[in-house]
Order: sequence, then structure tokens, then C-alpha cells
Amino acid sequence: MSKPVVLIAEELSPATVEALGPDFEVRHCNGADRSELLPAIADVDAVLVRSATKVDAEAIAAAKRLKVVARAGVGLDNVDVPAATQAGVMVVNAPTSNIVSAAELAIGLLIGVARNIPAASGALRDGQWKRSKYTGAELYEKTLGVVGLGRIGVLVAQRLSAFGMKVIAYDPYVQAGRAAQMGVRLVSMDELLAEADFITVHLPKTPETVGLIGEEALRKVKPTVRIVNAARGGIVDEGALHAALKEGRVAGAGLDVFAKEPCTDSPLFELDNVVATPHLGASTDEAQERAGIAVAKSVRLALAGELVPDAVNVKGGVIAEDVRPGIPLAEKLGRIFTALAGGGAQSLDVEVRGEIAALDVKVLELAALKGVFTDVVEEQVSYVNAPVLAAERGLEVRLTTDPVSEDYRNVVTLRGTLADGQQVSVSGTLSGPKHIEKIVEVDGFDVEIVPSGHMAFFRYTDRPGVVGTVGRILGDAGVNIAGMQVSRDTKGGQALVALTVDSAVPAPLLAELVTEIGAEQGRTVDLVD
Repeated sequence: MSKPVVLIAEELSPATVEALGPDFEVRHCNGADRSELLPAIADVDAVLVRSATKVDAEAIAAAKRLKVVARAGVGLDNVDVPAATQAGVMVVNAPTSNIVSAAELAIGLLIGVARNIPAASGALRDGQWKRSKYTGAELYEKTLGVVGLGRIGVLVAQRLSAFGMKVIAYDPYVQAGRAAQMGVRLVSMDELLAEADFITVHLPKTPETVGLIGEEALRKVKPTVRIVNAARGGIVDEGALHAALKEGRVAGAGLDVFAKEPCTDSPLFELDNVVATPHLGASTDEAQERAGIAVAKSVRLALAGELVPDAVNVKGGVIAEDVRPGIPLAEKLGRIFTALAGGGAQSLDVEVRGEIAALDVKVLELAALKGVFTDVVEEQVSYVNAPVLAAERGLEVRLTTDPVSEDYRNVVTLRGTLADGQQVSVSGTLSGPKHIEKIVEVDGFDVEIVPSGHMAFFRYTDRPGVVGTVGRILGDAGVNIAGMQVSRDTKGGQALVALTVDSAVPAPLLAELVTEIGAEQGRTVDLVD
């Protein structure tokens, strides 16, 4: 019997091939050369790439035997994940391979901008000895503000604590007790902006975080603050930052990422108090080796038909056929739960009721956790790190099963308790032979809606005119309503309106809706990646 064929389309560390082991036929090609890639990929079972090889729909269509695409790194910009999914090809990456390298680069940028190292070095190379011009600032006893206390943010906080820095952090999805164990004090975003001497950003790029540190935020900081962004381009508004630096409202900045990349021409590059690097966060030999080994292990699992922890699309593994269709639903429920909660929960119950409760449904808990953290942490969330993320944030998770389901053949419910004691819940089921996903309960209100890319939920006191007001405001804003449901506990009591809309509802529009209808709560959910 012939061995499975693995194509390595870019230069990877020798440890990658060693991690594959002797059970595969390994081939090599220059993946950046399309005329070489397309024939080479035609009869392989797996392909390993970095960033130069474009595994697009054309390449996937040419690969008749392809079962897995492995990206030895974090991002997947060069892999057409929807096309791979449509073709039944698993896509894996190495989401934790670069966290140490990324943390260390952020610290390097911070020290570089604090001590003016690049500018002073450049001046000396030009024959200028300018000690007084490049006087810097110590880190000792200064306040570090970490925006996003995920795995990279934690590494930065731990390392800079050793410099004698006081560490504060903004992350609404981390419990205060868990932060305190690390010696970190959780604060609001406004408090962080006002108190921090150094600010370092470690958030994912989402509609909510784009421009988070912009004109308004940069008018709340100390004029001596130094700001570092080695996370995602666009979280720090580059235009607003340039203005703040020029006007003396910010003392310096370190940037590894930009809103548009590659970026070789920016007004920021003209400033001595800006340290800039070309997205080097993962660019270390160690990170590349870890990435290669990680994806090699994933390829072995995938080709053996086992569960692949870092699969980003097809959930492989020994999963009961009746359970498998519920995995995407559970993940969506997790994302909806997080949006409804508006912050971190203290506890989360994943309840599975119905016929599938007799089977191993642990994967549904993992999928739910993956959804819970997908939109709120910087790093890629997988089956492996979702429980770790929960533990790091002090989230207590329980999986419960019950073969009895009164209303549906099977139903999955996520039920959580927030720090203020508030309860949040969302339930979903699969309907019919095509397994149509439906949300059937939100915070105790019965609904029946198909989850869509953009949704909104409002809780209010039942009274006439609310539906019309919602429709008018959204219509005036050019947001089309695809579907609407109203549920209430009693006439004149508590009510919930659930909307599916064709485009995202911006934060100012959401606030207007909440005010106009007197809602107790308004939340938006965006499932579009």
C-alpha cells in the first residue's frame, strides 16, 4: 500500500519533516511559482505552506486527492478557507506557535521607544553624538497598561512585571480574581488611558476594536505615554496617532502592524519617536520551528482520521454522526452568548438535551467554548486552547446532559452567570433532515430564528409602538431588516425583540435604538468573520 503524499511547498525547518515521521512520502516544490505548484499539488494528500504559497480555489480544484492544507503560522490570508471547506479539505494552522516571539517583540518595541534606541543608533551611524537629544525614560515603577489580557498580553505583563512595572489591564472578559493572581489590576479603558505610562495592545481585530485607540482615546492619555501595537493593524488609528505625536500629546510609539500591509510609506516613519518594524511578530527561528512541528503533527492526525485540535474549518475525529451536525451550531451559540453577555461570565453551563445526550457530546462543549472566545481574544481559538482560555479567565465550565427534551428532538443551551449575578442563556436546535440551525430561546424568551451574519436583541417593557420605532430607526439608517420576532412573558411585562439584519448595526445606532424604545438592554451579534 502506497504512503500518503505530503507536499512541502516552502522552506520549513528540518524538524517539520522529522515530526511527520517515516509514514509519508515527502515531496518539495516552490509554491510561489504557480506553474510549479499546480502540477505538483495534483496528486498529494496534504500540503504544507507558510505565507508565499497561495492555496486558492484554483489550487484546491487542481488537487484531486487533497485532504488537508497546513499553514505553518498563525494567519490564513493565503489560504481560501471557504473553498477548502466546500471541497472537504481540512485547513490547519499553528495558532500558539508565535506567542512568545510576539510578546518579546512587543517588549522590544516598548524598550526601543522608551530609550530612543533606533533613532540614537541611526544618528551615531551618521556621525552624530547626541546624548542629550535621546534622553529616554525608565520602565522601573512606571505603570504598564495592557489592552487585552489574552495569552500574549499575559506574557508581556509577566515579563514587564520583572522590570518593576505596575501592571494594569483592560479586558472585560477576564475575571478580576484571575487577574489579581497574576499581579494585574483590572480597570476600565478610560482608567487605563489616564493612568498608564506605557500602553501595549493585544486584542483581536474586530469591528468593535478597529480604531479603539483613536482620536478620542488619545486625548485621555498622559503626554508622556508610549504606545505599542504589535497585535493587529487598525486597532490604533494611525492618523490620530500621528497627530497626537506631532502635537506632543503622545511621547512615542512602537508599531509592528499597520492597517494596510505591506506598508512602506507612512507619515509615522518620518518621526524620530516612532519605532516601526515590518510585521516581525512571528519572525523568529524558534517560532517558525514550533509552527512547522505543530502543523506536521496536525497533518498526521488528519490523515489518520483523528480529531485535529487546530482545524479551523472541518472538525475531524471520532465523533458520532448524530453529534457532528451540532458542532457549528454550538460554536455559533458560544459567539451569541458572548455578545449577549457583553463581558466575561463567571460560570458557564453547556446543557445538551435529547437523543444525542446518550452519546459522547464533549465536542459540543469544546465548540461552544471556541465560540465564546472567538471574538474576544487576540489569538486563534481552537479545541485545545479554548479550555485553557476558560481556565485562564477563571470561567467555570460544566457540561450536563439529559435524554429528556420536551420541545425538541435535541437542544443545546448555554447558560451563564455574570459577575453581577445576571443570568444569560441562549438555546439552539437543528431542524429537519437538512439540519437547519435555529435559535429557540434567548434569556428565557421563546424565539425561533435562523442565525444570520448580523443580529440584534433588545429587552424592554412590553408596550405598543416599539416594533414600529425599531423599523423606522433602522430604515432611516439604511439597515434592512431580514426578520423580526417579538416574545414576551406576559402582556405589558418583559419582552424581547430579535432581529436579523442585512448589515451590521453600528454602536451609535444601537445606542439610539436602546434610548428610543427605552430598552433595558440592547446587544448586537456579528457572525461574519
